[in-house]
Amino acid sequence: MLKFKYSNDGSRYHTLKYHNMETFGREVFKAVVDAGFSCPNIDGACSHGGCIYCSGGSGYFTAPALSVREQIIQETERIRTVHPDAGIIAYFQAHSNTYAPLERLCEIYSEALQCDICGISCATRADCLDMEKAEFLASLPVPVTVELGLQTADDGTAKLINRGHTWADFVRGFNIAKNAGLRVCVHIINGLPGEDSGDMLRTAKMLGKLRPDGIKIHLLHVIEGTRMAELWRSGGYQPMEMQDYINVTVSQLELLPAETVIERLTGDGDRNTLLAPLWSLNKRAVLGGIMKRQKELDSIQGMRFRED
Repeated sequence: MLKFKYSNDGSRYHTLKYHNMETFGREVFKAVVDAGFSCPNIDGACSHGGCIYCSGGSGYFTAPALSVREQIIQETERIRTVHPDAGIIAYFQAHSNTYAPLERLCEIYSEALQCDICGISCATRADCLDMEKAEFLASLPVPVTVELGLQTADDGTAKLINRGHTWADFVRGFNIAKNAGLRVCVHIINGLPGEDSGDMLRTAKMLGKLRPDGIKIHLLHVIEGTRMAELWRSGGYQPMEMQDYINVTVSQLELLPAETVIERLTGDGDRNTLLAPLWSLNKRAVLGGIMKRQKELDSIQGMRFRED
């Protein structure tokens, strides 16, 4: 069996399960939370309408009618019904969870700390993080991961998808988080309109040089009610084929540092509103395809990583 430094199950990439066992000594699951934050790319601070693929700020798993504490308790009960000894991370998933005055952040995250959690994960944008907010998060008495949405390192693509910030803006926010002592996980999306495999690999290469603690690799989903859906229906966008996604993802893993935790290799689209690509609903086939391709190529994470 292949011996990869950051795996104990034969995986050829640094799995989140391995990281959690090394960090917490047990299985860990995320309790998803919608704390009622907005986004500067929605409310007009930098743009209106959000990114062209955005549908509810990734919050369709959440129960925003409940308080933060109630959401975490409900999620904890759901998780521990199946995994009674699991650790719980409060995952502030919907929208930009540092987009508020510091006083509001203190109120929200203090409420989470009243629950039985072993960590906090905070999804936000790089342009919604300053040193004061980063230092506050770093001061909390549980480990905190800041999840920064990059999506692409190409400023032309970022403008096309109405991302609302540049690569330079992202690097600035990334460095603020790292300098405050926060763990940083970065999100990227494969299959963005106008990008080919070379563009996706450049994003991975540029991101790898920053040595993020974690990364989530997503497939672009076409969701009903978004501007992406309009573009797709008009014939202006063609989603990736599954094998193309698998090939690109395997190559991206090779370009990332071995110590970077791969927290996701494909995203979860809401099956009630997903329009394309429908093959993405078979997550097991995608993950199995990635593992198979890695074995075929004798590929492992980090084998082509270079800092220069």
